[in-house]
Amino acid sequence: MQYPPFTPPSPQPFTAAPQGQVHRTGADPSTHYPAPRQQRPRPRLKWVASPPPGAVPRRRAVAAKPYDGPPSYPVPPRWGFPNLVWRRPTAVPGTASGEVRPIDRIPVLAQSLGTILWAFAILALAAAGSEVWRYALLVQSRDSALSTSVVGFSDAFVVTAGLLTTILSLLPAGLSVWWLIVARHAAADESGVEPARPVWQVLVGVLVPIANLPLALSVVSELEHSILRRPRDDRPKPSRLVLLWWAAWIVNWVMLAVTVVWRLRPGVQAMADSVVLVAITDVTAAALAILTALVIRRFSDLLMPIAPDRLRTLRVLKVDGAPAPELHTARPVGAAR
Repeated sequence: MQYPPFTPPSPQPFTAAPQGQVHRTGADPSTHYPAPRQQRPRPRLKWVASPPPGAVPRRRAVAAKPYDGPPSYPVPPRWGFPNLVWRRPTAVPGTASGEVRPIDRIPVLAQSLGTILWAFAILALAAAGSEVWRYALLVQSRDSALSTSVVGFSDAFVVTAGLLTTILSLLPAGLSVWWLIVARHAAADESGVEPARPVWQVLVGVLVPIANLPLALSVVSELEHSILRRPRDDRPKPSRLVLLWWAAWIVNWVMLAVTVVWRLRPGVQAMADSVVLVAITDVTAAALAILTALVIRRFSDLLMPIAPDRLRTLRVLKVDGAPAPELHTARPVGAAR
């Protein structure tokens, strides 16, 4: 098969055109071609000179020495750790070792507060007993005359027990609030989670009347939740002891309000009823003090480690039925010393 001979096309002349437009002669003048794009300058190259291979001598690799066993000394060494048990660092002024952590305050506060709360509970029960005695004398006076000395002693007992109970109630209340704040900081340090409420909300939820009735349960439940190191996103679930404490808390505050309002009423019957209400209020105060002492003791035991005197030392006295241990006469090669 033969192909026709190739004939190159004849060049076509170009004519002048406006700037930015080029067209060929003989073509349609209305056909315009875009102007050629300007070329961007290439980025400059950075030349880095490096020494040729072999110009710099290589460092010789140090061969690892074989293990020759534990170190030995020609004479007993004169250095070492002191023959002492672990102890806290010495308190140096101006350093962090001089600061007392909140966890270190818990045992002292818990022990002192527990003693004060139990003493207050006994005093409150004594005040309640004096009110019961006064009510019994009131019932007896309806049918017969009373002895002057008995009535005077009963009045003195009631006034003394009532004043001591009212005044000394401020001491366990203040110490309990202090222990609550310290326990919150200690639980936050141990769990690594910041408390859910600031301090001012805790004070409002415990000290402000009416508002402290529902908020006291939330404050104590959040403290128990933090001490037990439960997840922060979970809702606090108070234990049975905390619920009993909250019930005593509400009953005591309600009885205190009812007693104050009832004493403002005139009449002999209102005075007799006030004696009964005061006795019930003293009993609820004693119950609240006892439950508070139990809650503080439980939370303090959870925060603090177990005391050494509460642990029983166990010893192996005899082993029956165990096979005789295998004796190794030689130490295998590569075994740890």
